[in-house]
Amino acid sequence: MDKTIIVKRLEKTVSNAADAVAALDKAHIPFNKIDTVNWNEFPYKPEVEFRAAHTGDSLILNYRVTEEAVRAAAQTDNGPVWEDSCVEFFVTFDDKKYQNIECNCTGTILSAVGPDRDHRELAPTELLAAVQRHSSLKADSLPAEGPVSWEVSLIVPVETFFASGLKSLSGVKARCNFYKCGDKLPTPHFLSWNPIRVANPDFHRPEYFGNIEFE
Repeated sequence: MDKTIIVKRLEKTVSNAADAVAALDKAHIPFNKIDTVNWNEFPYKPEVEFRAAHTGDSLILNYRVTEEAVRAAAQTDNGPVWEDSCVEFFVTFDDKKYQNIECNCTGTILSAVGPDRDHRELAPTELLAAVQRHSSLKADSLPAEGPVSWEVSLIVPVETFFASGLKSLSGVKARCNFYKCGDKLPTPHFLSWNPIRVANPDFHRPEYFGNIEFE
């Protein structure tokens, strides 16, 4: 059975990602595990959890990770962040196309929209520039040895979902999945929130998304 997450609406706007943790704590927003190992040849399972809330006009995401090593080579938005220590949110609002919002451990983002892996339109850079992010790690001072614990928070304006036509997240029901990967880490891994039942690692599988409901 597919998992479901209920995304609570916060009464007050959170304008700074550095304040997201405190706002989510105050609202008692619980964490969810990203802990499904879908492919036996990649058994490594770092500790990963996320939580989400919204303010109508923005989605707030907060991830916490503990892993044996970190990498953050991508420092320009829409770069190959999946090769780094990366957390990801994929969502479809219409079951025809889905948008990925991928973020490495220092807050660099990749986002695109399309019906499948091969036919994707990158999000305009000006929209990504409006996404507030705050990370506990800095690109110029990554720990050389692990284990490493890190946290990243994002405030994603509804306009970031540029192909959805949404004006507000309130009352919206959609399909989604959350992931943790690190293609070029010493131990590559591919974890998901909702299970994926295909032979090889592939996050671009909207048929295996779970449910997300925005209050």
